[in-house]
Amino acid sequence: MDIQFVGLPSDKVAQVRATGRDDYGLAVEVDTSNGDAWPCRHCLGETPHGEAYLTLAWKPFQGTNAYTETGPLFLCASGCEAAKPSSAVPAILRSDQYLVRGYTGDERILYGTGRVVATAGIADYAKSLLENPEIAFVDIRSAANNCYQCRVVRA
Repeated sequence: MDIQFVGLPSDKVAQVRATGRDDYGLAVEVDTSNGDAWPCRHCLGETPHGEAYLTLAWKPFQGTNAYTETGPLFLCASGCEAAKPSSAVPAILRSDQYLVRGYTGDERILYGTGRVVATAGIADYAKSLLENPEIAFVDIRSAANNCYQCRVVRA
């Protein structure tokens, strides 16, 4: 089975940029990159030094239920290009480990799937989760701060 890492949907990102509001309706924070890590979850690249980035709350789900977590993330403030779906682990995933968890089609955590995984093992673990027909997608979050990173789907 082939898998793809995907960034945030362009239509929802454009809405955040246009309205300046996050998933709680709060004003997004705007700052300027100093060259440190400000990874954009849309282009799956770093916000370039000297460029503006947004900090906001993001709910990566269509519906709302007890499992629809919201987490902080960064976006390039300008209209960056969406990341092309890829089987390669995105370069922005450079911490030692991440929380990787499978979700069902009704956007609920499939218990027993959540695991802190070494970055080098993320693709293999996500692929093994997606071999289970109950799992619709896999989300990757920071193991330390619960920030949403990206989603993994079947190719």
